[in-house]
Amino acid sequence: MTDRLYFRQLLSGRDFAVDDPIAGQMVNFVYLIGDRETGEAVVVDPAYRVADLLAVIDDDGMRLVGALATHYHPDHVGGSFLGHDIEGLASLLELRPVTIHVNEAEAAWVRRTTGVSASDLTTHTGGDTLTVGDIAIQLLHTPGHTPGSQCFLVDGRLVAGDTLFLNGCGRTDLPGADAAAMYDSLQHLAALPDDTVLFPGHRYSPPADAPMSEVKASNVVYRPTSKQQWLSMFGTSR
Repeated sequence: MTDRLYFRQLLSGRDFAVDDPIAGQMVNFVYLIGDRETGEAVVVDPAYRVADLLAVIDDDGMRLVGALATHYHPDHVGGSFLGHDIEGLASLLELRPVTIHVNEAEAAWVRRTTGVSASDLTTHTGGDTLTVGDIAIQLLHTPGHTPGSQCFLVDGRLVAGDTLFLNGCGRTDLPGADAAAMYDSLQHLAALPDDTVLFPGHRYSPPADAPMSEVKASNVVYRPTSKQQWLSMFGTSR
């Protein structure tokens, strides 16, 4: 599948939206996933400069057929953020009317944040599989950072949004967050094969990705040995 798989990791402020100071400050990753043989692709968390992302897809000879949202925060899907209006799903739909795939627990949050309608969204539960061409993307429900946060598993790659970074995890003190659920989600991801490669939602560490074996060995969120200990360390601060 690796030869057939189309997979690109794009960094805001460097690979797109290069003149946008917010994009450069937030260092979001956007992912393109698709099937090179059929030419179909989806975009994960399109934000900041949607036209730039579409240009990359077009230049690669791919055709956008959908968008996937890891969670509802404006730096991932667009909306108002710290007094700034960030492009995202609504801008994408104006240029390419494709289906947006969200977890069912996140749909209302995405609608409120972005202004898209319910008819623009296809909702999923954890364990669903989305097929792009002949490429299967498994959708993992990982609540904690938000109620419907989801990660995407494709060909040994884990696109984790803000659920898990190379060091640290998404905050659990924001609206819709749940520290206990985050612990359970992190344990769910820790059970993936060690050679699964983590691709986070932000570049908060110098490496852009790392195998889960290294993440589990070095990430501070995996140091606690029980949920109670984890909550005492990270329950209100991350």
